[in-house]
Amino acid sequence: GGGGDAAAASGGAARETGRVTKLFTSRGGVRHPLDRAAAGDVVSVAGLSGATVTDTVCDAAVSDPLPATPVDPPTLRMTFGVNDSSLGGREGKSLTGRQIWDRLVAEAETNVALRVLQRADGGGDRFEVQGRGELHLGVLIETMRREKFELSISPPAVLFRQCETTGRRLEPVEELTCEVEETHSGGVIEAVVQRKGEMTDMAIGAGEGGRTRMTFTCPSRGLIGFRQVFINETRGTGTLTRAFHGYEPYRGAMDRVRKGAVVSVATGVTTAYALGQLEARGTLFVGPKTEVYEGMIIGEHSREETIEVNPCKEKKLTNMRASGADEQVRLTPPRLMSLEEAIGYVQADELIEVTPTAIRLRKAELNSSMRKSNARKAAKSAD
Repeated sequence: GGGGDAAAASGGAARETGRVTKLFTSRGGVRHPLDRAAAGDVVSVAGLSGATVTDTVCDAAVSDPLPATPVDPPTLRMTFGVNDSSLGGREGKSLTGRQIWDRLVAEAETNVALRVLQRADGGGDRFEVQGRGELHLGVLIETMRREKFELSISPPAVLFRQCETTGRRLEPVEELTCEVEETHSGGVIEAVVQRKGEMTDMAIGAGEGGRTRMTFTCPSRGLIGFRQVFINETRGTGTLTRAFHGYEPYRGAMDRVRKGAVVSVATGVTTAYALGQLEARGTLFVGPKTEVYEGMIIGEHSREETIEVNPCKEKKLTNMRASGADEQVRLTPPRLMSLEEAIGYVQADELIEVTPTAIRLRKAELNSSMRKSNARKAAKSAD
């Protein structure tokens, strides 16, 4: 390439003007330099750092770039931050805000559907990451986890827009295509409708093996955590695909109330004695001899309110009560969440703690007194 080459955006405005310094092609997985490339060649270009997918690299005198299909815009955002829990720094190697930021920026250079922003209230330790759904962001989190990062992750939130003409709030809507056994179709339809989905097509026997194929449009916010629900409804036999459909008027609030959390008020190691007394209160996420800390979510309450408990309580020992009796407590195996389940489970005042060896749920504010104080202030301001 000669001097003055430009990378023009598909809208017609030049994104960057510079010089193409090198051309490369790959043969058998090995990169080879080129002097020139012809139409149809797949090449790598050096010298234009701002060029990206859908851009046209051409002479600076050319004002009309080639038409291109735009990349689907991000629909969800999550906040990635430094792990500031009591157990932070024990299991990972990349812990600082600077290391997290550099890794996210490097990912955004190759992951074209990803956007990374500094948060004004983050203090350099929290960053907003926008992507194409919880699976897209979940893959990034899992990759960073395997690279020895420790993170605190906020619940996903959809990216709303405002209509320029009417001023109405718009939300991202996705097209959902399912193929299920006919006996499972009713449960799937009910689950999608509960999430403000609307059926656009249904063909019995049109799917592979005579299965029922159904197509819906559903808000992206309704599909957060839906994959696990779909697997449960179809007993793992259904297939599910999603594609961005567009922005449409807000479809209203959803009647999805998660049960309350069981939150630890103690820091230490759980005991079978304490957990045995808590089993009747709900479903536990931890087993005995597990390290916990104040503000960590250790289970789901059987009712809608959140309760605070001490899972580290030990049995008072007397001559009549031997310590060995504690080992005979029989506990139900804890419910262990995958990263994808955790992303769909957490609520607005909670975070996911991600380390190379563990996935934990916690309150954003770990201190119990501060949480109660903040709740009183919120209730007072609402009045």
